Amino acid sequence: MTQSAPALPDTLPAEWRTTLAAAGAVFDDHGHVDRFADIRDEVRAAADATVVADLSPLSLLRTEGADAQAFLQGQFSNDIREVSESRSQLSAYCSPKGRMLAVFRIFQRGAAYYLQLPAAIAEPTARRLRMFILRAKVKLDPADNELLRIGVSGPQAEALVAAAAGGVPPTVDAGLTQDGVTVLRLPGPHPRFELLAPPARMQELWKSIAAAARPVGAHAWAWLDIAAGIPTVLPETVEEFVPQMANLELVGGVSFKKGCYPGQEIVARMHYLGTLKQRMVRAYLADAGCPAPGTKLYASEFGEQSAGTVVDAQPSPHGGCDLLAVAQLTAVQGGGLRVAALNGPVLALSPLPYSLGAAS
Repeated sequence: MTQSAPALPDTLPAEWRTTLAAAGAVFDDHGHVDRFADIRDEVRAAADATVVADLSPLSLLRTEGADAQAFLQGQFSNDIREVSESRSQLSAYCSPKGRMLAVFRIFQRGAAYYLQLPAAIAEPTARRLRMFILRAKVKLDPADNELLRIGVSGPQAEALVAAAAGGVPPTVDAGLTQDGVTVLRLPGPHPRFELLAPPARMQELWKSIAAAARPVGAHAWAWLDIAAGIPTVLPETVEEFVPQMANLELVGGVSFKKGCYPGQEIVARMHYLGTLKQRMVRAYLADAGCPAPGTKLYASEFGEQSAGTVVDAQPSPHGGCDLLAVAQLTAVQGGGLRVAALNGPVLALSPLPYSLGAAS
């Protein structure tokens, strides 16, 4: 007797899953869209053409209540008072030792703040945050099915989003909400946007945009983050990096003028005393599979001691693999970083779209 495939987890609204499946979506074991076609072909499309991505591997947490702003201000690395319906921001949630537990993109919609992060760490992050709400007038709830999420990137992205959503934010990190649709402008090699909307409205947006853009999955969108030098924290790298190690302050994710938050003293000390010895770099790995997040890097001058850690890696449009990794600056300057072992594959450094400044 032939056994049927196991049912996918009920992660997405049924009609939305049907729409994505009709477009050729292949779902992962968690019920999220993994890809629509060959992953490397999707990455090639993201590098040169206009693509539309389902962002179900990214989760949303909705935070609201009279004390919501004050609560978030006391938890994260950035100044939440600067978030509005017209401005989103990156921010980190750190341990008391200053190590990142999560990196969020935070935006406001109405009176609520939304925290976006990888679905793989959403539940433990929400559980930890709730521990500190205490008597504050704050509610923190999952909102994945309240607002569906797609990304659009490429030479025609701005025109497609403007036509479908009625407008686009003018600058990176700017936001715009109208007619039930929130549009966030993100950094990337091409104009890049995220759209968030209730399920019925998202069906309309997808139909409009996918008629002129190629559908792609999670790997292509993650590659665009790598190209933009945007760090992420995944289960394998929770509590691995202080924000500056991952260049978070260089992409607008840290405020050194706000009040206290967990780990703030360590983050501030590293900034003001200049004790930073590691930075995130972009690199290319030829003729090898993509290393998993958390894979260690090595360099001859460090011997058997690790000289760095992979943040994320995705197939490159040129073959091989593109990745972000936090590495010792002396090893970066000396070259010869290798993956997984002292005799492992050699990394070739690639330029970031921003300067590391004096630290480089």
